[in-house]
Amino acid sequence: MTPLGRRRFLGYVLAAPTLVTAARLTRAPGAYADLPSPEITELVDLNDVMTAAALPTSGLITVGVGTDGTVSFALPRTEVGQGITTSTAMLIAEELDVPVERVRVTLADARPELLFNQLTGGSNTTFATYTPVRVAAAVARGRLLGAAAAELGTDSAALRIEAGTVVGPDGAAVGFGALAASAASARTEAVPVGLKPRERFTVIGRPHGRVDALAAVTGRKTFTMDLDVPDAKPTMVCRAPTLNGTVASVDNRAEVRALPGVTDVVVISTGVAVRADTFGQCVDAVRALRVTWRPGSAEGASDTTVRKGLKAAELPLGPPPLTPSVEGDFTFHFRGNSALEPNCAIADVRPGRAEVWSSLKAPIVAKEAIAAKLGLPLSAVTVHVTEGGGSFGRKLFFDAALEAVEVSRAIGRPVKLMWHRADDTRQGRTHPMAVSRVRIAYLGDTVLSYRQRHTSVATDLGHGLGELLTAMAARLPVGDLGFSGTFFQLSQSMPYDFGVNSRLLSETDKRFNTGSMRGVYSPDVTCARELVVDRLAGKMGKDPFELRRDFLRDDRARAVLEKAAEVGRWGREMPEGTAQGIAFHSEYHSVSAVLVEIDCRPETVNRVVRDAVTGPRVTKAVVAVDVGLTVNPRGLEAQMTGCVMDGIALALTSSLHLRDGYFLEASWDNYFYTRQWNTPPELEVVVMPDTTGRPGGAGELGVAASMAAVACAYGRATGTVPTTFPVNHGTLSFEPKPTVPPVPPSPTDGLDHVR
Repeated sequence: MTPLGRRRFLGYVLAAPTLVTAARLTRAPGAYADLPSPEITELVDLNDVMTAAALPTSGLITVGVGTDGTVSFALPRTEVGQGITTSTAMLIAEELDVPVERVRVTLADARPELLFNQLTGGSNTTFATYTPVRVAAAVARGRLLGAAAAELGTDSAALRIEAGTVVGPDGAAVGFGALAASAASARTEAVPVGLKPRERFTVIGRPHGRVDALAAVTGRKTFTMDLDVPDAKPTMVCRAPTLNGTVASVDNRAEVRALPGVTDVVVISTGVAVRADTFGQCVDAVRALRVTWRPGSAEGASDTTVRKGLKAAELPLGPPPLTPSVEGDFTFHFRGNSALEPNCAIADVRPGRAEVWSSLKAPIVAKEAIAAKLGLPLSAVTVHVTEGGGSFGRKLFFDAALEAVEVSRAIGRPVKLMWHRADDTRQGRTHPMAVSRVRIAYLGDTVLSYRQRHTSVATDLGHGLGELLTAMAARLPVGDLGFSGTFFQLSQSMPYDFGVNSRLLSETDKRFNTGSMRGVYSPDVTCARELVVDRLAGKMGKDPFELRRDFLRDDRARAVLEKAAEVGRWGREMPEGTAQGIAFHSEYHSVSAVLVEIDCRPETVNRVVRDAVTGPRVTKAVVAVDVGLTVNPRGLEAQMTGCVMDGIALALTSSLHLRDGYFLEASWDNYFYTRQWNTPPELEVVVMPDTTGRPGGAGELGVAASMAAVACAYGRATGTVPTTFPVNHGTLSFEPKPTVPPVPPSPTDGLDHVR
């Protein structure tokens, strides 16, 4: 950034009939220099890289004030439930002294001119937009005060703003709406501006409910499938029985085309698309199709064969040390990356143009791919970004949008395409299967070295992050690494003073549709590390909490660990078969510690819940988190609560079983994410006081420590360190649904399916 002084920045007022303002921000030269450290992430991490890549186009993101007094902002990120529309509205409300309810944050259409400034991921939104959004709002504030001073005949320094109204020293007042036109500029001009000091904050740092909460709980929130695009009829795709299989022939196309409500049956690159009057008719048509399929990309593959390939690709740890050491070898199975909202998109492709609606976290890349697929110039493609019902990596990919435009082009009519949940579980994105091997060498009370070799099925980074890393490569201290290696090194840190340490990634096997699920590499890498840290504590005769505290490298880290231990009453007496676990994780300028208690007693493990996988239960969780400046503590608490549920699932219950080239799971009913009966009855999130003055990354922060804490607690409760995750993966507790037809029939007995 290019500050003019302390809290002073340069912004713009743009030529427009009503007030529109923007920020001017650039990366300071040598921002990554002069920070000597062996840890790459202390020089620069993935969040820094994404922020630096976004800054050059920050001036293209504008805050507007309308004649009705509302403040508008088109956010170049995607709201998928993480609460960024609320936190962004809070930033604007703070600088403008306007009620949060008067700020309208919408999602921007795909804007290629923003380059890398329209990519949602890496816990980066608030970190990257915190200053640009505030600068643009502060410019608007200054213009409004200037216009009000002219109208009220007084000096702007004598004015104050109260709830979106400018008030003079004599009590005379004028609203933002009345000033919107006079505060505007006929030409674009640079404006020096100061930001509100933290001691005057009245919105930032205060708990605030979500701006979309009422709409969400009353069913009025609008998602892609709620949009009423003329003649966009329901569309689904019949998919292969094995992963990425393609159509060889369709034996009964005319017969299916004649089914009630069906308007079109067409072969596309990923299967056979069916368009009908209702989705129920689409399901019936998909089930009726008789298709001959070509082999898929992973024919015959299974958990066993994939693990064998991973071990063969594993990089060596090096010769055994001459001093005592502890080691661990861990396996992490495939996990589903499906969102709660089904994968979907609407497309209307006509000669010479295309229009698409979908929840997209990389809309610029999607627009480029759609234009290339259709042979159209970028200017002929419009991509509208809709709010999404969950994501954490899944909506970085735009496969539904690509299918929708392919079908619409083939039939010449709009389509409202939705994947069945079985489609997304079996053919969608997965968290890659991985193995991780850790060795810690020590002597007496000193840790001499830490080595970790993480080997994973290849992670697909073709959603925009790869392009970003390529563009920034010359500035990064990572050597000649590929996309995944760069991502790995920029997202993994060593928080402990463990002597000489190295963490290396090896990826293999590109046959699978993988994604950047919440935390990407961090949950597995951290879980493996923290389990071996527990082993180290045992070998060194130390308490697991005390060993972590003694070896953590900085005061922020120790503070969250100590807070989690204090609030969770670490070391309290526990019944046999139950135990506590504690773990630490840091990323993107934020730190977290999680303490859990787990019950592994037979009466708990074997409890019966209808259609459920029960097993061990986490009965208590405490999360202590320091993300620097917290914009919305209530939103952060919600994020950490979700992180705990993710961690419990990854450690205990959630995985995909690969057999004969396909995944056995086919929906949420047999993909066992954390259910109500497995949530901790006691859960507390402690938001630590601000220690940095700036927001850090928060969206993924708590997953890794939660998973690791659960794994450590399980090991202490059972006396056996878990080495395969989730711990119940070896038990197939459901009857797999058939792969032909690829989707189950629609329920026809209504309320009988209400739990």
